[in-house]
This record gives sequence, C-alpha cells and structure tokens, in this order.
Amino acid sequence: MRVWRTSRQSGKCAAFLAIFMLILSAELVKTASEYDPYYTLGVSRSASQAEIKRAYKRLAREWHPDKNKDPNAEDMFIRISKSYEILSNEERRSNFDRFGQKDENQHFGQSQHHGFRSFHSSFYFDESFFHFPRNRDFSDSKYMLRLAQFNNEVLPDSHKRPYLIKVTSEWCFACIHIEPVWKETVQELEPLGIGIGIVDLGFDRALAKQLGAYRAPSIIGVVNGRVTFFHQAVVREFLRQFVEDLLPQKLVMKITDDNYMAFLENWHVENKPRVLLFDQVPIVPLLYKLTAFAFRDYVRFGFVDQGGTSSTRLLLQFNINTYAPTMLLFKEDTVKPVDIIQARGMKRQMMNEFVSNNKFLQVPRLVSQQLFDELCPVKQFHRRRKYCVLLITGDDPAYLAANKAFLDFASANSKDVLRFAYVYQRQQQPLCQALLQNQGAHSAQVVILERRSQTGKVLYRSVSGGWNGSEEDKYHLHEQLELLQKDPTYLTSDATLPELNNEMAPIFIIRWMNAAYDYMLQIYDDLLYSNWREMMPILSLIFSALFIVFGTVIIQAFSEPGESKPQKPKPKPKEQTRTEDDASSRASTFSRPPKKDFVEVTELTGITYTSNLVKLRPGHINVLLVLTNASKSALLRKFAKEVFSFSGSETLHFSFLNADKHRHWMPSLLRLDRDGAQSQSHSDDEEESSNYMGYVLALNGHKKYFCLFRPVFTGDDGSDSSSDTSFSSDSRRKSRSKSRSSSHSRSRSRSREDGSSSRRGSSRATSIEVHHKLDRLGLWMERLMEGTLPRIRVPAWPTLFDDTAEG
Repeated sequence: MRVWRTSRQSGKCAAFLAIFMLILSAELVKTASEYDPYYTLGVSRSASQAEIKRAYKRLAREWHPDKNKDPNAEDMFIRISKSYEILSNEERRSNFDRFGQKDENQHFGQSQHHGFRSFHSSFYFDESFFHFPRNRDFSDSKYMLRLAQFNNEVLPDSHKRPYLIKVTSEWCFACIHIEPVWKETVQELEPLGIGIGIVDLGFDRALAKQLGAYRAPSIIGVVNGRVTFFHQAVVREFLRQFVEDLLPQKLVMKITDDNYMAFLENWHVENKPRVLLFDQVPIVPLLYKLTAFAFRDYVRFGFVDQGGTSSTRLLLQFNINTYAPTMLLFKEDTVKPVDIIQARGMKRQMMNEFVSNNKFLQVPRLVSQQLFDELCPVKQFHRRRKYCVLLITGDDPAYLAANKAFLDFASANSKDVLRFAYVYQRQQQPLCQALLQNQGAHSAQVVILERRSQTGKVLYRSVSGGWNGSEEDKYHLHEQLELLQKDPTYLTSDATLPELNNEMAPIFIIRWMNAAYDYMLQIYDDLLYSNWREMMPILSLIFSALFIVFGTVIIQAFSEPGESKPQKPKPKPKEQTRTEDDASSRASTFSRPPKKDFVEVTELTGITYTSNLVKLRPGHINVLLVLTNASKSALLRKFAKEVFSFSGSETLHFSFLNADKHRHWMPSLLRLDRDGAQSQSHSDDEEESSNYMGYVLALNGHKKYFCLFRPVFTGDDGSDSSSDTSFSSDSRRKSRSKSRSSSHSRSRSRSREDGSSSRRGSSRATSIEVHHKLDRLGLWMERLMEGTLPRIRVPAWPTLFDDTAEG
C-alpha cells in the first residue's frame, strides 16, 4: 500500500512537471515569435534589404500612433522600429540569425534567453539581465532628429537660438534614470525658445558620429553651429546654466546712470536701435538673453537693475514702474522711446514681436547687402510695392544738416510703401556710381528706386536739384513721392546694382583669432574630459613629431664628430658641370621620368588632324614640329633629343607637320591670331614653307590656343649654308671641325670671287643651320610646362588641306 502511494505521488509529480514544461515551452515559443524581427515585419529570413525596407515603411504607416487609434499601436510601432533596426544592420542581422541576438553588445554565442544563466551571473541589476525594451514616451518622437534634418534645419537655426540635444539608446538603463530630469528641463526651457532634440544611437549612427557622441546617455548643446558636451551631473539647474553659458558673453550690456547716454547715442556708430529692460532682479534673465541672441544682428540690448542704487536717475527720467518689468526701445531720438511694453509675466512671443517690429532705425544706413535686401525687398506683387528713398551723402560735418533734414522728412512722411535709408558715397562707391551714372556728386542726392529682381535690376529716378535740406527740397521730394504713388511708371531709369560692401564685417585677423580661440577651446575641452576618440589623430601627430625631433637629437648626440663633417666635393670640369646642371634642372622640373627610351612622333595629316588637335582631350597639349622634306631627318633627330626628357608626361603628344605638303596651314593659323601681331608679319598667302622650317607649336585643341617657338641661332658660325654640314650629326661635327673650318673659309672666298647678287649674299649671311634651329627648344619646353609662355588665342583651327593633291 505504501509502495502504491509512493508510485502514485511520483506519477503526479511527473504529470505536474510535464505540464510545467509544456507551459514553459509554449511561453518560450510565444516569446520567440514575439521578438522575432522577421515575424514582426512579415518577411522571410532570405529577404533582401529592399524587401525589408518596403515592409517596414508599409507597417510604419499602418501602425503609426498618429494614424492608428488602436491602444496597442504605440507598442506595435516600437516593435516594428526595433525589428527594422536589427534587420537593416548586416552585423546585427547576422548575430540574430546565428545566435538569436538582438543587441550588438551581447557576446557571441550567448543565448537569447538570459533567464537560464548560471546562479552567480544572474542576480545583478542591469539591462542585459532583464533585456526589456525601454518604452519611450511617444511625445519624444517629435524631438527625434535625423542627419538631414540636423544639417538642413538645426545647424542654420542654431545661429538664432541654442539647441539642447539628448543622445539616448533603446537599451540604455542609465537613460531611464535621467528621463524625469530631462522632461522637467524641456518643460522649462522650450517655452523660452530653446530648441530640443533627441538622437537615438541605434536609429541614426551617422548623426551620432557627426556629433561625436559614442555613448548614451549624453547631452549636447549646439550654438552657432558649434557642438559642446555637457559634463556635469544631470540636474535641472546645471542644464539651465549650461545653456546660458553657451550664449556669447557680451549680448546684454549692464546700464547705469553713468553709461546710459553713451549707450543710447551709439546708435549712429552701430546703426542699430537700442532696447532697455528694467527689472528688479540683479542678473539678466535667460529669456532676455535669448531674445538678444536672436536679434543681435539688428538691435543692441541693455539691462537696468531697478533694485540697485546706480540707476536712480535713469528710473526717474523715464518714469519707470518698479512693480513690473519694462522694455523701452529707442531709435534716433535718445530722449523719447518709440515703443514701450510693461508686463509682469513677459512671454517670449511678446518680446519677439516687440523687437521684430522695431528692428530697423527710422532712416538706417545701408552697410551690407543683407540689410539692403530686407529694407528694400524685390517686388513680388503689384499691391506689395516697396519704394526705397535713398539719400546718397557723406560722413563729413558739412553733410550733417542735410542728413538731419532728411531724417525729419522721413519721420513726418512714414508710410508702409516707403522705406527711407541713406548711404555714404565713400564706403559704397560702386552702388553710388551705378545710380549717379558715374557723375561725381558735390552735394547730397536723393534717389527713389524699386527693386525688380534678385540680380540687382532696379527702376529708379533721381530727384533733380540735389538735397540741401531746405523747405523747398522737402516740398519737391514730397511732390515727387505723391506722383509716384499715383503713377508707378514715374520711375523711368533702370540699372543693375552691384552687391554692397559689408562695412561691419570684422577684419581677417579678428576672424582668424576667433577661429583659433574656438579651436583651442575645443582641444582643451576634449583633453579635460578625455574625449580620446576625437583627440587620437591629433595626439598621434604630436607624439610622432616629438619622436622624430628627439630621435634626431639623440642620433646627433651619440654620433662621432668626424661623421658630421661634410666632405668637400671633387672639382669637376666646366663642361661637365654645365651639362650636369642643365640635366638636373630639367629633371627637377618634371617628376616623371620617360617611360620609354625613345620618343613617339606622329605625322599630322588629314586623318590624324581631328584626333590630335581639333578633338584633343582637355588638359592635353600637342607639341608640333614644322619641317620640310629636305630637313625631315635632321630636325626629327634634334627634336627627339630635345623633348626626350619631357616624354614621360601623359598630357604631352609629339607630332610633326610637313610644310611641303601643307604649306598654307601655318599662314592660315597665324592670321587667326586675335591680337593681330602675328597676322601682320605673316599676311602673304604665298609665303614659302621654308620660312616655317624649325618652328614648334604647343597646341591646346580644347581651349583653342597655341604657344609658338621660333628657331634662334646659337651656334658659333652662322654663315655656312652647305647642305652637307647642315644635315651632319653631332659626332661628325666634332670629328671634322677642322675640315669644316677650312670649308667655311673657302666657301666665303668662293662666294665673294663669284660676285653673287646682293640678295643671295644677304640670304646666306642670315640663314640658320638646320641642326641649330632647335638648340633652345629644351628651355622653351620648360617654360611651357611652367605655364609662363604667352598664349595666342584662335577662334577655330584652320582646315588642313593637302597642297600636293591640288597641284
């Protein structure tokens, strides 16, 4: 009986164990199917990246919480995004296919189900043990940034407002700890105008790499396109101070009774209105700093502490209410503000509207093209015409009365369709010359203009009689403005204005110093907070330079004294020295040695004319030698010798032209010279081809220009016209120098005894030996490669005719 009861109990235990294993297997199968990215996206394991991407886009549109009202839509959308994150990355996909991994930080071969690890390795608190996805609040999705959005929107907008960006990840447990502080900070700073962004390391690694963020969580500030990391404890006060420190230091000036007049009267120098904020707090509010940063190019800002004793006279003068913050805006009049607002809880929108409606002076000075574009925009519609009344004046004291009268006239005749401005003729000479038609103005002039296109085209009309500021001038200008509003065709002249000079741009040395300061600050920040991944290339370069320097010093210190003494070179003969110097100079000019031991020279004929000249590839040059049938052998030999050291260049081609076959080509080419210098000296169509024998041309077929080499005699004797001597080689000239000298004297005596004609004698006296025609071709080729030769432009290449066929 006891045995039967024991067996029955063991049977029950086995049944319970079987049921437990069955339930556990079902849960494991359910979990595996739930977290299978292929199952989630509905694709096979052999699906391509294009199929995975199409499935992801289809499911993302279907389950997006903004479009799908299902309660589980948000969870499903997160699961779809995570599945696509795994399958779109080849490394993660491979790890999942082989080991069931969903996280690239998980070790290879580790099982997907972490609940079955050993006892000692299971009981610690980290995200890898629980392996649960962080359910991101869907409100954060509106802050998610991608690479294109960051470059196209955030970076340009960072010049108007700072950005605070959080770098996070799906499997970051530390990110969950800072989430409450981050949400509180966003709720506080976003209404002030600070941009908020979130970067997910898993979704956009390219953006994280551009930012230099390689770990999560990280917090980054972006101002003026510059990225700065937050390195303190994640506390709301520290984050607020971090954003405030990102802003430039001199945005707002502290104003007291001693400096307020200098601040207000400086509008003439900076060409900007002035804004004063009166408040009871001793420090400048962050909202006011952000407003000053957004409008720093248009308005100058000052802050007055009402609670201090240094602003008593200022409060009495402007009758400031001390119970609420007050903002005053001044333009040309430093006594009376043009606008004022006062409210206990000033909002960002209120301050932005207040400043944006008054960001220009009543009569601003045109100091840049950007200011001109905003004051006088291009006409877009007929009902939105904007006329610019421009005073061309000077900065001398003699123009002060006229300028003051123009300001008074603009204040009395302010209208939406009229914009008044002035310009100094000395600072903007191109603009004034275009409007005054190069006529110097001894007095101030008024021009009424309307811009018609972004390229600078305007319609304008000058007010006759100039501008002296008299009552008659004011009446005359008012009358013309009335006629213009009735008849837009009143502007009869047109012109194209040049771009204005930027008078407020800092000089080069200031910009260079600012850039150097930012770079040094970035290096200091990286070194202080150990951003070694970014600093590794710079550190490697520094240590390599130090190693080379100290290594050289150590080698010189331990070397023997006799090794450092230079040895005196042996004297060389003058001829050998000259030859070696010439060769070395040519070798140093061209780094590529010749690829072959000979020079390929092709003949320029009607067949090769198009490919070797007319349609020659851009950047390539054809070096052409002009010869005749009689001088072909000697000139080709000399030509190959002179250009051999240049044959290694891939952009040079060598050809020759037979002047006996194509005698009209050279005169036709020289007549096409645009400057006319060559056409005057070679105007005869019937000029003999022997005059061009030995000429060398560097032809650029693509850009249609050539460089010309004329043969120059450099030999010892130029009167010898013997054909035997002319066509002899260099070796024969050396071996028969004595016989050739006697032959020279006999030839000269024989020519005098025969009494040849003066014309023939003159021709022989000035003739050049064939083997001397190309003596200086090597120097000419060096100048050609240096680009220092004069270039002769031609409109088109002449046609190459075969004159022998015509005969």
